Amino acid sequence: MSLGLSLDLSLGLFLCTLAMTVPHAAQAQGRLDAQYEATLSGIPVGKGAWTVDIGDDQFSAGATGGTSGLMKTFSSGSGSGASQGRVVNGALIATGYTASTTTSKKSETIHMTLDKGTVKEFGIDPVPPVDADRIPITEAHRRGVFDPMTASLLRVPGNGDPVAPEACRTGAAVFDGRMRYDLKLDFKRMVTVKAEKGYYGPAVVCAVYFSPVAGYIPDRPVIKYLAAQRDIEISFVPVAGTRILVPFRMRVPTPLGMAMLEATQFITQAAPPRVAKTQ
Repeated sequence: MSLGLSLDLSLGLFLCTLAMTVPHAAQAQGRLDAQYEATLSGIPVGKGAWTVDIGDDQFSAGATGGTSGLMKTFSSGSGSGASQGRVVNGALIATGYTASTTTSKKSETIHMTLDKGTVKEFGIDPVPPVDADRIPITEAHRRGVFDPMTASLLRVPGNGDPVAPEACRTGAAVFDGRMRYDLKLDFKRMVTVKAEKGYYGPAVVCAVYFSPVAGYIPDRPVIKYLAAQRDIEISFVPVAGTRILVPFRMRVPTPLGMAMLEATQFITQAAPPRVAKTQ
C-alpha cells in the first residue's frame, strides 16, 4: 500500500510490493478494512488505508495513503493502488491493476491488464523519458507474474492453521508496470500482535529478499541497497474466513533509520458462501 513517501530510497513503492503469493486454491470468502501508520526512526511520516474483498467468484483490493506529520512539512505526497479479478477454484486471478502517485513535483499513473498471469497491456502516464541505462523489459518478463496489489495477498496451501512457519517458505515474480523483480520469503519467528482496533492474535514473521530482474537502472543506489538487505521483515496475519494472510507490520532498515508500516486498525470478517438460487 503506497504511502506516497518522498524518500530517496523510494520506500513507499518498496513497501507497496513487499509481499508474496502462493498459487493454491482456497474456497473461502472474507473482507478486510485496515488502517496503517508509517514511521521513520519512530517519527510518524504517513498514513494509509487498505480494503480487501474476496467473494466466491470475484475479488478486489484497494489502498490509499499519504504523507503526514513532519514529513508532510518537507515533502507532501499521496498514492493509491487497486487490483481486481476473478476467483477460480479459490485462486485469485487478477485482470486489472492501477497505481497513481502524486508529489509536489509530479503525478503519475500506471495501469496494466492481465490474463492468467500474463501482462497483456501496460503503460505509464505521462510516458517517462527513455533511459538507455535501464535494463529493458521483454515479453518473457511479463509472463508468470503478479501485479503488486494481488501479490500483497499471501495465500497458504493445506488445511492446517495458515499462520504457521510454512507460510514463509515461498517466492514470487512481480511486475509493477515499470520493473520486474523477484521476492523470496524465509521464516523468522512467531509473534503476537495487537491493533488499536480489531485484530489481536498470532502473526508469522517472514524475512524478505528482493532481487531485481529487469526494468531498473543497475547503478541506482536504491536498487543496490535493497538487493543487499537481509533484515527486511513482514509480520503476516489472516483475513477471517480465508487462507489468505496480509501484512500487519513491515520493517525496512534505511540509512535514515528503521522504516515501519504497522496496522492501527485491522478489522476482518468472514463472509458466508453465496447460496445458488433455486426455483
